[in-house]
Amino acid sequence: MPVLLITPPALEPVLLAEAKAHLRIDSGDDDDYLAAMITAARMQVETAIRRVLIDQTWRVWRDDWPGDGRLTLPVAPVRSIAEIVVYDADGRPETLPPAAWTLDAASVPARLVFTTPPPARLRRMNGLEIDLVAGYGPSGIDVPQPLRLAIMILVARWYENREGYAYGVVPSSIADAFEALVAPHRIRRLT
Repeated sequence: MPVLLITPPALEPVLLAEAKAHLRIDSGDDDDYLAAMITAARMQVETAIRRVLIDQTWRVWRDDWPGDGRLTLPVAPVRSIAEIVVYDADGRPETLPPAAWTLDAASVPARLVFTTPPPARLRRMNGLEIDLVAGYGPSGIDVPQPLRLAIMILVARWYENREGYAYGVVPSSIADAFEALVAPHRIRRLT
């Protein structure tokens, strides 16, 4: 099921001023560098927990109509469905009305249940297009505090040790603290 980020988060869950306060930095000399680290740390946390933090819009495609009318959504946590478009065999789009589906956002991962029968024929590829809004909310205060703290810990470690650490890697010296903060929020794979 292909997935594409349509609208990225409008802001980061940790503001530059918060990160600077955490690091006890008064000057603005490294503001751009710190902002880049905040973004990288957010992405690291999102990867670790398999959830997005700040509201963002994603597009999910599916080639066929789900056989039982139920579809598990691959982005979490889902807050709302913006639009569902069905493309017929000739590529003509039809937007499904909200009465045609029900979102179970309480489940993780979220589920979409179609309450109408499937169309006669979908186009061969990407015949079902779902735009959804995922995230804990539109601002950092909506994000669980332990996840915000995990971001600040990563930023502090990367800032203090600019050499020898790559973005996307949790340094072993803080791995236990990072894991303790993110573990309760992680979506685990069932295999």
